[in-house]
Amino acid sequence: MDEMAEERTGGGSLDRRAELSEFLRTRRARLKPEDVGLPEFGRHRRVPGLRREELAQLAGVSVAYYTRLEQGNGRNVSAEVLNAIARALRLSDAESAHLTHLARPKQHKKKAGARTEQVRGPLRQLLDSIEVPAYVSGRRSDILAWNRMAAAVFGDWSELPVEERNWARLVFLKPEYRELFVDWDQKAYDMVSYLRMDAGCHADDPLLSTLVGELSLKSEEFRRLWATHDVKEKTYGVKRLRHPLVGDLALHFESFRLSDGTDQALITYHAEPGSPSAEALRLLASWGADATRAGESARP
Repeated sequence: MDEMAEERTGGGSLDRRAELSEFLRTRRARLKPEDVGLPEFGRHRRVPGLRREELAQLAGVSVAYYTRLEQGNGRNVSAEVLNAIARALRLSDAESAHLTHLARPKQHKKKAGARTEQVRGPLRQLLDSIEVPAYVSGRRSDILAWNRMAAAVFGDWSELPVEERNWARLVFLKPEYRELFVDWDQKAYDMVSYLRMDAGCHADDPLLSTLVGELSLKSEEFRRLWATHDVKEKTYGVKRLRHPLVGDLALHFESFRLSDGTDQALITYHAEPGSPSAEALRLLASWGADATRAGESARP
């Protein structure tokens, strides 16, 4: 049985205690004594990275207390202790938030994933009015709504069954998306890091557990990346694409997290003014729906 299958529970959710344990262990393993100003005694160490004793010393907690936490027992742990451990482990902001989600989970009134996510009508209208590629993503990186330009660049997602309109499934299970993203390895890493972040917030989401289980069985690359326990927030950056009709594109993306408690985000893409990518987007816009259909037929 693969590692991810062992992490799933019979209740159709991820084991939050196992998630907490493995996250702390992998963060501790990546640090060396010299990274945090501790002396290194001996050339051979039995464990990679810092020992539990060394991490506890840096965080100012007892070894027994930290050991219980790394074994997945985060009950009654204070925010102050978590902050101290995050500093000792040199966690990023996203990693610190992930640690808090795992150790001190919020109680959700409704079971995660129990209802279908809906996109508000005004938000759909906004999408239609945006002249650059844009879409709304939800929990588990589901693609919930998109505009005409997003379809022209990424493909017409309306032709897919609803359950397949998911970025992780597209990236790992659809060969055409491996061709679309010039730096597919980075895109794959980002997707798994987003899913890990989501798992920290919603470990009881049965749809997330199902998605992770499916991808673990079907993709060796996903299994390898999932085992790293790396986490990342959607923010901004540049994606380089190889479009079947207009060739190479360099598009800046921005992620705007909605503040309505839905876990949804609006993601937009734009090109540098006057650049070849801007001209390519202009061509796709002028071709309209024909570009979407032609693009789909041109994909391998």
